[in-house]
Amino acid sequence: MPTPPLAGGPTGPAALRPLIDTVLTALHDGATLRGGPLPAGGPDTVTPRTRTATHPLIPDHGTGPHHALRNLVTALAAGAADPAHPHCAAHLHTPPLALAAAADLAASALNPSMDSWDQAPAASALEADLTTALAAEIYPHTPSPDAVITTGGTEANQLALLLARERHGPVQTICGTNAHHSVTRAAWLLGLPEPVAVPAPTGTLDLAALDEALTELHRPLLVVATAGTTDTGEIDPLDAIADLCATHGAELHIDAAYGGPLLFSPTHRTLLHGLDRAHSVTLDLHKLGWQPASAGLLAVPERHHLTPLHHHAPYLNADDDTEAGLPDLLGRSLRTTRRPDALKIAVTLQALGRTGLAELIDRTLATAHHLADLVTKNPTLDLYDRPTISTVLLRPTGADDHTVATVRRTLLQRGHAVLGRAHAEGRLWLKATLLNPHTTPQDLQTLLDLITDTTADLITGTTDLPAGTTDLPGTVPAPAGTTTDLLTQPPATPTATHPTPHPTESDTPR
Repeated sequence: MPTPPLAGGPTGPAALRPLIDTVLTALHDGATLRGGPLPAGGPDTVTPRTRTATHPLIPDHGTGPHHALRNLVTALAAGAADPAHPHCAAHLHTPPLALAAAADLAASALNPSMDSWDQAPAASALEADLTTALAAEIYPHTPSPDAVITTGGTEANQLALLLARERHGPVQTICGTNAHHSVTRAAWLLGLPEPVAVPAPTGTLDLAALDEALTELHRPLLVVATAGTTDTGEIDPLDAIADLCATHGAELHIDAAYGGPLLFSPTHRTLLHGLDRAHSVTLDLHKLGWQPASAGLLAVPERHHLTPLHHHAPYLNADDDTEAGLPDLLGRSLRTTRRPDALKIAVTLQALGRTGLAELIDRTLATAHHLADLVTKNPTLDLYDRPTISTVLLRPTGADDHTVATVRRTLLQRGHAVLGRAHAEGRLWLKATLLNPHTTPQDLQTLLDLITDTTADLITGTTDLPAGTTDLPGTVPAPAGTTTDLLTQPPATPTATHPTPHPTESDTPR
């Protein structure tokens, strides 16, 4: 076998072109084989099918580049949960823009490593300019804001706690019960006290309880607020929390991994009022920014706040090299080798501009409100609350939690829809996290039809239950005379009334 060509250099593009064509064909073929938001059959079907299609992974004699690409990419696409499908709406798992994915291909081909200037001359300059520009969006009134690229919200939150620890020693973190699990995990990793959890009875951090906690605790304090919780997408009262922090001498970190991009929307940026008062802010553009993972960010109001991240390794940032003018990149991350994730973000921002990104955000939030309207009009479904960002919680009227969980797993097993789950108001809800700006009203109606039909199907006993499910206690019985053939008859109508939507507690972390 001849020596395989490289992706870079003057001959790299010619070598990539036919391979990319094979990949694109395989992506199309795999999606066609899948035929929906995810493959039907669950793990017991998908795992052996994938293994059969891809083994042996290390053959004695290679199959050649086109065969290997065609085989493995088709298998993965056929077995994917595709966030570009309008019924794949469980998580903060965005369908990436084509232009961002194309930029990511360039990043892979060039393969700059962002740990020293001599590995990434232009990429390091681009990253520095991008992080400064994005930090200025968050902190428009400070002279030298800055940010570092992270793998996502989890790493950014860990960095925020690390920087607070370096400023003040073993800080005591305070967060709402609605906060992301990474806050507690970061405190554990950093050897900090376990965070004090403040109630969030309406889905957002309770101000009176926060005031009490800040009054009672005396060590250096760091409050973590959330702008876009994972379960409900709600935003803590940032300005009021910043006021309490100022009164009690506490620092404030805001986890805006989900909601941060609202800054680009003139219509919705007021939801983030007070964001610029935080000592650090997490932003994650592989959520409401439509980037391929990863595309996280930690922003600070002043560049010198990042100084504790500085690290010295003579083979990467020797003192005499730095004194001679070569930029020192090791202080830009806790990682050493890392990809130039700034490229895809920069391409997206330049291609769309502020107005283009705002249009995507506004359209996505409008889609969520339309779904909430459809739920409200459906007497067989309950709505948790109007969406703050793009997360909608709903559940079949009269169903118990066991039924709700089984409906979700049945939709997964059938390959019909990918919905999340969240606890709020002491009950389990189906969670639709809408991040696809191409989703249509008909897509939403079809999704609700799938939920109601599946619920009726389970109640009338016309389908095999997912593995581990034995019965459905507490479900609403089907009316007398209801047929078991849901392909020809409408779903059973539960007798319970449809409650008025109202804000309630989210007791599961974001």
